[in-house]
Formats: sequence, C-alpha cells, structure tokens
Amino acid sequence: MNVNLSEFTEQFNGLELDNIGQWPKAAKVVLAIFLMVLVLGLGYALTISDQIKQLERVAAEEVTLKQQYQAKYHIAANLELFEQQMIEAEAMFAEQLKSLPESHETPGLLDDITFVGTTTGLDFVKLNWQPEIEQEIYIELPIDIEVLGTYHEFGEFVSRIAGLPRIVTLHNFDIRLEQEGTRDLKLKLQAKTYRYREGEEK
Repeated sequence: MNVNLSEFTEQFNGLELDNIGQWPKAAKVVLAIFLMVLVLGLGYALTISDQIKQLERVAAEEVTLKQQYQAKYHIAANLELFEQQMIEAEAMFAEQLKSLPESHETPGLLDDITFVGTTTGLDFVKLNWQPEIEQEIYIELPIDIEVLGTYHEFGEFVSRIAGLPRIVTLHNFDIRLEQEGTRDLKLKLQAKTYRYREGEEK
C-alpha cells in the first residue's frame, strides 16, 4: 500500500484549536495520542514516581527492621547464656582489678622492683615515680628505671618483673654501653602500673 505523505501532511495545515470538531480524522487521532501521552507522563511524574520512591524507602526500612528483629530475637533466645557470660566477665574483671595496686600499695611496688633488680645482679642508677597519667577508667603510674648490668641480667630482670603479683608493663627499652672496656651496659626503660579510677573515687 502506497501512502502519499504530501496528502497526509496537508491535512494538518491550517488547523486551529477553535474548530477541533472540523479537523480531519488523522489530526484528531494524532491529537488524542499526544494528549494521552501527556496525561500519562504528568500522572507518572506527579503520582506514580513518588509512590515508587516511597515503596523503595519502605522496602529498605523493611530490610533494616528484619535485621534488627533477628538481632533482638537472637539476644532474647540466648538471654540466659548472655547473662551467664556477663557474670563470668564481671568475675574476670574483678579478678583483674585485684592485680592493680591500691593507693597505699604503690610505694611497695618500688621495693619489689628494687628487690628483683638487686637479686638478679643489677645496679640501680635511677628509680623514680613520674607524674600520673589519667585515662578514662584507670590511672597510669609510670616509673623511670635505669640499671647497670649484662644482657643476661636484663633478661632475668624483665622476666621476674612480669611475674610480680601486680600488673606492671615495661616500655621504651634503651640499652647502651656504659663505658668502653667494661662489661656493664646501661638499660633505660619505663615501667607502668595502673590504678582503677572508680575504686579510687569510691
């Protein structure tokens, strides 16, 4: 079938909106299709697109709520186990607190360190408390230590410090030859013990 485009386009020439009823059938069909597309486009833009976005938000919220429900269900189903673990953790925490010196015990810690050092053959050059360092739940009590001795004596000293009943950590090791021609080396380090702040406040 041959379509004469010139005849088809001639039907659209001279059309006015005032007399739509007199338009040719083809022009009315084109106008109807245009209006239908326009209405559908505006309807999608004004209503459907917002509803789709809302649906996506609700779907994402549903996933989050399901995850929260699963987590809470897991806690509820294992509540007795969690309570038992909490009791055990509190007991372990209380046991660890016993390893932290009380305020009246900290001077004795210097005596312990001195005893450990002298029994391992070290000569003390310096053993001094430094200013306390307050942390969120505990207080650091640094001690500057300088001793003279041999590598073997240093190793035994560090090992025996670790075996003290109170928690003591060692930091900032520096070993240097004290004097040419001697067997003695100088060890500088910082020991830290800790005090629990809550116990102190009480």
